[in-house]
Amino acid sequence: MRAVCWHGVHDVRVETVPQPRILNPRDAIIQVTLTSICGSDLHLYDGYVPSMLPGDILGHEFMGRVVEVGGEVQNLEIGDRVVVPFPIACGQCYFCRHEMWSLCDNSNPKAWMAEAVYGYSPAGIYGYSHLMGGYAGGQAEYVRVPFADVGPMKVPEDVVDEQAIFLTDTLPTGYMAAENCAIKAGDTVAVWGCGPVGQFAILSAYLLGAERVIGIDTVPERLAMAREHAGAETLDYEATSVVASLKELTGGRGPDACIDAAGMEASHGGLEGLYDKVKQAVRLETGRPHALREAIQACRKGGVLSLAGVYGGVIDKVPMGAAFNKALTFKMGQTHVHKYLRPLLEHIQQGRLNPAFIITHRMSLEDAAQAYEMFKHKEDGCVKVVLQPAAYWASS
Repeated sequence: MRAVCWHGVHDVRVETVPQPRILNPRDAIIQVTLTSICGSDLHLYDGYVPSMLPGDILGHEFMGRVVEVGGEVQNLEIGDRVVVPFPIACGQCYFCRHEMWSLCDNSNPKAWMAEAVYGYSPAGIYGYSHLMGGYAGGQAEYVRVPFADVGPMKVPEDVVDEQAIFLTDTLPTGYMAAENCAIKAGDTVAVWGCGPVGQFAILSAYLLGAERVIGIDTVPERLAMAREHAGAETLDYEATSVVASLKELTGGRGPDACIDAAGMEASHGGLEGLYDKVKQAVRLETGRPHALREAIQACRKGGVLSLAGVYGGVIDKVPMGAAFNKALTFKMGQTHVHKYLRPLLEHIQQGRLNPAFIITHRMSLEDAAQAYEMFKHKEDGCVKVVLQPAAYWASS
C-alpha cells in the first residue's frame, strides 16, 4: 500500500509499505477514504517531537471503511463507515472509565519512553512518534486500529466525509478547548491562532454561550475565515498590541477566558520572537510560547486559560507570577475525543456545525510532500488540506 512516511526534518515521502494486518482480536483494519494534515503533524515535520524514526507512517486524523475485524470486535462489520479518534483507548482502565480517554493507561506499548520524559504516559496516538506508542498513522491507504471495539464510531450516510473527518481530532479539540473555559452567558473569549483548531474553538465558544469571541492571528485568510465563517471579531497581532487591544475591547478588564490554539510553534516578531526561535533551534527550549505569554497577560483576574495548542517539552520565560497573582485557572491536555464524538455528530446532523468550511485544499495522498510544504508555509491561502488515497477512489 501507499503511505506518507517521515524521513527527517522537512522530509516526508509517499512510499510503498507493507499492508497492515490483524495482530490482536480487538483490532480492525480500515481502508482510509479521507485523511488530513493536522497542525500537530507540523511539529513532527519540523523535528520538534523526539523518537521519530525514518519510515514512520504519519497521520492521526483519518476515517474510512472497515475491511477486516478481529474475533473480539462485535460492534463493527465489514463495510461500516467509521471515524477513528486520534487517541487510542482501551475502554477499561481508570482513565477510560472516567472519560479521560487521552490518558489511557493501556494503549501505549512504549509507555516507558513517555514516563521518562513526562513522569507518566498518555494514551497511544496514531502516527505521532514512538514516545506515543510508535503506531502507524492514517496518512495511508490502510490502517490497523487497535481496541476497535472502543474507538471507531459509525458515521451515518447523510454526513459526508469532509464533515465527518474532523470528528477524529480538530473539531473535538476546539470544542474541548472552549468547554474547558467554563463559559457563562455573556462571556468574552479570546482565541490565539485562527488555524483549524482555532476556528472550531471560536464556533464552540459561541455554541457554549459566549457573547463575544475575538480571534488573534496575522494570516489574512485565517482572519477572514474567523470573521466570515466563525463569526469572530479579529485582531492582527502584527498590526496591534494584542494585550492592550484586548484590554480596550473589554473595558479594561480583559477576556473572561483565553484559548491558546497556537501552541509550541507560535509566531512573533521582534526580539522576543528571535529569542524563542534561537533557543528552539538549539533545543534550549522546545516550544515558542509567545501566545501563552500573551494569554496570561491578557486574561482577566480569576479567568480561565485553556491550552489546545500542543506543547511537547520545555518552554521559557512564562510569566507564572502574573498567572498566580491573577488567580488564573489552567486547563489543558490531549483531547478526550471519544467523549465528544456523538454530541458533535448530532450538532453536525442538526445543522448547528458544518466543519467542512475549513478545507481550502483537496489533494491526492501522492501529493503529500507538496501538501506539507504548502500547509507549513500557509501558501496559496492554505488553512486545511485533506488527502484522498488513490486506491479507495479508484475502487469506489
